[in-house]
Amino acid sequence: MQIMCLNGWGGTLYSDLLPYLSQAAPDVLCLQEVVHTPESDKDWLTYRDGDHVLPQRANFFRDVCAALPEHVPVFCPAAQGVLWDEEQSVPSQWGLATFVHRSFPIIGQVQGFVHKDYSADGYGDHPRSRNAHGVRVYDYATDRAVSITHMHGLRDLNGKMDTPERFDQAKRLIDISRGVSEAGDLRIVCGDFNVEPDSETIRLLEEDGLVELVNHYGVETTRNSYYKKPGKFADYLLIDQVDEIQKFQVLQKPEVSDHCPLVLTLKADLKKGHLSGTSESVLLS
Repeated sequence: MQIMCLNGWGGTLYSDLLPYLSQAAPDVLCLQEVVHTPESDKDWLTYRDGDHVLPQRANFFRDVCAALPEHVPVFCPAAQGVLWDEEQSVPSQWGLATFVHRSFPIIGQVQGFVHKDYSADGYGDHPRSRNAHGVRVYDYATDRAVSITHMHGLRDLNGKMDTPERFDQAKRLIDISRGVSEAGDLRIVCGDFNVEPDSETIRLLEEDGLVELVNHYGVETTRNSYYKKPGKFADYLLIDQVDEIQKFQVLQKPEVSDHCPLVLTLKADLKKGHLSGTSESVLLS
């Protein structure tokens, strides 16, 4: 089983991202920063927040669904605000999405908020509503269930330091992960956490029995050349059984977002004639 975690940057680089996803076709894709505008068939709309004006891939969720036609998609909105078609306002939802290849049955799901609640009448003030989604899937290659939970952590305009809100967010993320997991599952938590590697968020997750792989393998950054601000980290992936790792990759190339894809490949059961082997880390520059 291969699991990819990626902040999609709202589809900014969709012309590179969609062919990449179609070719890579991870078994499970945990995608953050997803735009879904069901009332519009436009390809692009505009986000406006004071002086902050950005083009938005209006139906990014639909785009990724088309790139992964063999996957079961789940969109999880955190807020509904307004995008603009010139001077016409268009209601648009923003959140995260999970795509699971149909060969892996989804046998459990939990969706919830890690900061605030659903914002139905606008994106709201910073730090804005943030959510998480967990799926429990069955892997027939190993005859076991795997639980995978991801979130997009809150953005604090003051930076990525520890705050009471981030402490509460981490606790809620742990609760959602526990809620979708059963005893004996292989358990994974990932996402764009918007924190530093030595953060309280990572400490709390590791105290809950998980190992964070960006730190574990000494990864130097999870961002690429499109990211111009200070800070080299945002994205993390944790697992409770490191001996089940076949390969862990933080892909600098191709650049399909301003975040690097995090790709985890799990061992399969040798007794069933599938790939097995020792744990390894492959960090591609």
